[in-house]
Amino acid sequence: MKLTNEQSQEIKDQQSQENKTKRATAPELEKILYNAIPILDHGFIRVVDYMGDDTSIVQAARVSYGKGTKKVSTDAGLIKYLMRHWHSTPFEMCEIKYHVKLPIFIARQWIRHRTANVNEYSARYSILDKEFYLPDPKHLAAQSQSNRQGRGEILEGEKAKQVLDLLKGDAEQTYNNYEMMLNERYDGSVINENVAGLARELARMNLTLNTYTQWYWKTDLLNLMNFLRLRADQHAQYEIRAYADSMLDTLKKWVPITYEAFMDYRVGGTEVSAKGKLVIQKLIKGEKILMEDSGLSKREWNELMEAFSLKDKLI
Repeated sequence: MKLTNEQSQEIKDQQSQENKTKRATAPELEKILYNAIPILDHGFIRVVDYMGDDTSIVQAARVSYGKGTKKVSTDAGLIKYLMRHWHSTPFEMCEIKYHVKLPIFIARQWIRHRTANVNEYSARYSILDKEFYLPDPKHLAAQSQSNRQGRGEILEGEKAKQVLDLLKGDAEQTYNNYEMMLNERYDGSVINENVAGLARELARMNLTLNTYTQWYWKTDLLNLMNFLRLRADQHAQYEIRAYADSMLDTLKKWVPITYEAFMDYRVGGTEVSAKGKLVIQKLIKGEKILMEDSGLSKREWNELMEAFSLKDKLI
């Protein structure tokens, strides 16, 4: 991970601040506020601002005035109830803002979550960094034969080296062409004083998708959890999952009670359809039931059996 001199100075300046507030704060999150947490080879996330904590959720649910004499266990019980019964509005009362540096192809996947306020680094205004994401060899895999949007077996040896060489070579060549079209290098030096450079908004179009970009991403707690439930899942693409896993840790530091309920009901729990519920009820009673009689598709049946570790017990 590489920070510019300006970014490093900004972090120092931000962390040197001492502000008094009457607003709710999260002590554990305060400890890492503004820190750049490394992701992938050149990426990072930083929590740069937040609003609210676990008590803010409880207050919103009860429309009450402050903490009073309630016990933490009381708050935990209510938050678990809200999570369990999908009462979402109280979680919208908390917000968090991240500064994220990420490859463009992950940014395009990330932006599909249309539930945040986003401001991205402008390549119309500034020159993009000469930094590209190159996967670790252990994450280079062939196309999955059973999943059109997944990975299969790991590439090894000469094949992996060939892929990495192609990724690096293409990225460097297109960036060199980018500078030639701009007639300007990243450090600001002009290549040929007698030639006018192409507009930055046009020169950027040939850059590879593994080029890094940056943005500020602000969302409320509810939509952050929706994002993490999908992107921290084991089936999510590795690169975006790396960001989501680090963001999970910031969630734990920010709202620990909500984090526990989220991990229990959303991440560790499972949803069951009405037909699936009948299958489970019959199995509990010791009744025999076949997939053909369940009303479930083969995929639904397999997912149900896997979720409750029942596959081997039915053989």
